[in-house]
Amino acid sequence: MAPPLRHELKFQLNMGEYLVLSRELDALLTRDPNGDEYNDYRIRSLYYDTPFDDALREKLSGEPERRKYRIRIYNNSDKLIKLECKRKIGDLTSKEALTIPRDLADQLIACDTAGLLRTGQPLLHAMYAQLMTRAARPVVIVDYVREAYMHPAEEIRITFDKRLRSGMRSIALFDPTTPLLDPLPNPMVIMEVKYNRVLPGYIRKALNQCTGQRLAVSKYVLCRAFDNPSIAF
Repeated sequence: MAPPLRHELKFQLNMGEYLVLSRELDALLTRDPNGDEYNDYRIRSLYYDTPFDDALREKLSGEPERRKYRIRIYNNSDKLIKLECKRKIGDLTSKEALTIPRDLADQLIACDTAGLLRTGQPLLHAMYAQLMTRAARPVVIVDYVREAYMHPAEEIRITFDKRLRSGMRSIALFDPTTPLLDPLPNPMVIMEVKYNRVLPGYIRKALNQCTGQRLAVSKYVLCRAFDNPSIAF
């Protein structure tokens, strides 16, 4: 069964807007237990695409339904590794995730499909299809620091993604010395607002203080465009 679809809204904030909203949400919501004393943790993802950059082009052309595959780690550690498929339909998203061991992650990064169909895991079967029928391969590392707030009502999750970095052409997901560069000319914080059906009024009121613009492109697109300046969006 596919995971349920949720609302997902993205905004780009300047540092002043971020500081105001961060303080406001810290008083209203619960901090993510994965965060450190500053409510931060680091995310690094290795994204896959086809030789024709289908995932990238579908995003840029505004295809109504699309999927992205990635391997994700936290705080530069291989203690928790997730294979994920993110499905997007307009402003609605769902995410299928599977915790995998390091040796399987290394196998997928090498695009080795051996044994994937014998696992009984639908997500690994889908990854097998991506690798075999669409020639998908890892294309870019996307690295950032996340600050997150939660509320059980409507499973609200509001995140601030800071210090976005691109791994350029490297696919060395587990190497902490992988060179990372800022793909943005000016500091920017990306706010994501996720919820099931309805956003409570008091939270919407807090967010209405923000004059930030809806973000038309994803962190993946920003990092791919930095890697390839010919990409226009």
